[in-house]
Amino acid sequence: MSLVQTPLTVDTLNQVQQQTVALATQEDLNLIQLLMKGGWIMIPIILLFFLGLVIFFERYITISKAGKSEGGLLAQVKSNVLSGKLDAAMAVCRSSNSALARMLQKGLTRVGRPIKDIEGAIENQGKLEVSRLEKNINILGIIAGIAPMLGFVGTIFGVIQIFRDVEVAGGIDIGSVSGGLYVKMIASASGLTIGILAYIGYHILNMMVERLILRIETDAIEFIDLLDEPSL
Repeated sequence: MSLVQTPLTVDTLNQVQQQTVALATQEDLNLIQLLMKGGWIMIPIILLFFLGLVIFFERYITISKAGKSEGGLLAQVKSNVLSGKLDAAMAVCRSSNSALARMLQKGLTRVGRPIKDIEGAIENQGKLEVSRLEKNINILGIIAGIAPMLGFVGTIFGVIQIFRDVEVAGGIDIGSVSGGLYVKMIASASGLTIGILAYIGYHILNMMVERLILRIETDAIEFIDLLDEPSL
């Protein structure tokens, strides 16, 4: 008896699995089709979504790499400077491809000049490093503002189209009007969602940059204080 039931049970399970996969695929297709029903305005909204993703992950990876520990870079530079080995300190900076290393190297090239000149050189290099870190982040802020507006534009055009159809038909069909509004609200919902995501990504990247800048500025001040000691 059990030998007869086992194949039937296996077949039943296989059928259930196939139906589940088919339903999942159908739901995915329905979601894509539903988004496309938002109208032509969905094309720029989707493009903004992918642009925001590319910028966020590219900047996130770049800032994360720049924020990694320097592995005692400042300590090595300080040790060489205190020993009077400026060339060795410069070599340490050149071997480390980081924002702090480039700032310290710029300061080392000014050793022997007034401390104000050294501070100015480090500060100018720091501005360049900050601009590199903040590259394209403002585009996320622009996307956060534009995407919801595009969604509203799509909804407005949809409403206009619905009333035009009502005028042509000479009567109001509640089903078609409500269905049309349902479809056109997709553009508004998509624009708002992408705008919120871009807004969150924009502030996450800005917070990462601010923390990194604070750490670099702290190390740069410590380096300047070292050069400003009377023994140097």
